Amino acid sequence: MVKILGINGSPRSKSCSAALKAALAAAEATGDVEVELVELRGKKINPCMHCNKCLRDDSDRCTVFHDDMDEIYDKVFNADAFLIMCPVYDMNITPQLAQFMSRFRSSWKKSAADPYFFTRKIGAAMSVGGTRNGGQEGVIHCIHNWYSTHGINICTGGGSTYAGASFWNPGDGSGTMDDEFGMNNAVQLGKKIAVMAKVLKSGDWDEEALK
Repeated sequence: MVKILGINGSPRSKSCSAALKAALAAAEATGDVEVELVELRGKKINPCMHCNKCLRDDSDRCTVFHDDMDEIYDKVFNADAFLIMCPVYDMNITPQLAQFMSRFRSSWKKSAADPYFFTRKIGAAMSVGGTRNGGQEGVIHCIHNWYSTHGINICTGGGSTYAGASFWNPGDGSGTMDDEFGMNNAVQLGKKIAVMAKVLKSGDWDEEALK
């Protein structure tokens, strides 16, 4: 059984969760997959100050702020794969997702204790913009950069979804998701990350050979 954690970086109640839920459902349908969705909307997440107190305290999580990240840390550490989706805000990720990402300075302790802790995990990215070419690829690359920072393997869609799944919907807050092409790509990405997560979870690779 693999655990796939979906993270929605939208601050809106009418958000891009429909597409993310479709991808998670596709992943779950492959079998032996447990999925969970975390909505960052409404969460209290303070931004990292890079004070390094977590490292001085020998902690794998922030020891300055005790907010909604306290619970999210365990979800991230226990997951085998991630599907992060974020709308485009001024050609970038949302403040909510940026603050979430900033709070993993402390996770260096995980890698120090086990260099292959994050190597066993895989992540994919999805983005929605108000126009067809509205900055989605920039957001996807930003999410990929976060994966790379922590050594998490990146799962691309391949084919017509080279980096990740991109969508467009009206920027008026209606929440309409009528991008059939984008939704199909979300389903394919969900299936692919499930397959890849199972491959990594199987342990059919030699960690000693990588040292």
